[in-house]
Amino acid sequence: MVSFEKRVKGAVFGAALGDALGACVEKLSYEEIKEQYGRVESLKTEWYKPAKERQGRQRGNGIVTDDTLMMCALMRVYIKEEKHLDAYDLAGEFVKEIAYRKAYIPEFGREAFLIERLFYPEKYIFTRHTLANCEPREGGIGNMVNCGAAMYIAPAGIVNAGDPLGAYNEAILFASGHQNSYGLEAAGVLAACVAKAFEEGATIEGIMETALSVAKDGTKQAIDAVLSAAAHLKGAYMDEIIFTLQKTILPFSPMADDVHRRIGKAGIPSNHYTPSRLFSIEELPMALAFIYLNEGEFYPSVYDGINSGRDTDSIGVMAGTILGALYGEEAIRTEDRIILEEANGLQLASLSERFADTAKKIIWNDLDLHMDRRKYLT
Repeated sequence: MVSFEKRVKGAVFGAALGDALGACVEKLSYEEIKEQYGRVESLKTEWYKPAKERQGRQRGNGIVTDDTLMMCALMRVYIKEEKHLDAYDLAGEFVKEIAYRKAYIPEFGREAFLIERLFYPEKYIFTRHTLANCEPREGGIGNMVNCGAAMYIAPAGIVNAGDPLGAYNEAILFASGHQNSYGLEAAGVLAACVAKAFEEGATIEGIMETALSVAKDGTKQAIDAVLSAAAHLKGAYMDEIIFTLQKTILPFSPMADDVHRRIGKAGIPSNHYTPSRLFSIEELPMALAFIYLNEGEFYPSVYDGINSGRDTDSIGVMAGTILGALYGEEAIRTEDRIILEEANGLQLASLSERFADTAKKIIWNDLDLHMDRRKYLT
């Protein structure tokens, strides 16, 4: 039996591992990764960008990105509040974590406000809630639709361990302050998958069924499509797998390999990152497909995800956190956990332990409440 504490550490270190591996090759295509690296399977990998293009940032050798930093920020909010969260908590304590409390930023090699590191759709949290003083549950309206909420939402799954629908609902309530449309939907589905993975005896098939049972609209269709395609790809060569999965996801995520923002795109209309009931983010369906293809093996699933190209760190985070929750911290090699701790200075193990204690308190409070509610049935 895997303990609750070990599953929490597994989810946290699994996310950090996928993040750090994918960070080295983020935004490269599958073909570009093959050409430059062959295949990335080590934290001791250098960032593909030359020094003159790094703008004072560092990646490689185990360094994580904003995916992990925002996940850690969310854990700290749970630790402080000791309760389930919603958009009002995002507008309050979460904004304080990203914009008013300095933390160590591994990519900068120094302490800074996390907002200095965030991409525009994550900075939007501050714009909407602090500058525009919006109604918190409407904070995500108007944002670029991306995977930004799903990439850090795993803690919402953990505080609802064994209750996938509860995890989905909490993730939607919280992340509505950040994202909208299929970006918000993906956060709910990812949290549900993490909650399902905490169940004793959980299976890969059960996790896939959970994803499909809670997902709506284009997200549900995209997951169903890639899993159906993956069912015919077991044993295939990687080139065929990537070609087929990326062709399958294309109707739901139309930017394909064109993920860079260049001057030539300014003012040109497109469906990229716009709200739609028919679209899906790419990262979550792809992460689930690689988990399914590899029958839940931790490292092959994460490796395939980050070598598939495009938003590699977030694909790695999603595969890593689901499987880390399923198997516990021992799924991540000891040497990799040491590298992640030493490279980032985030004290992931101790933060995970404190968060695990908090999550258990929240769950015990839920159980007590449910016992109390029984008297209303008599």
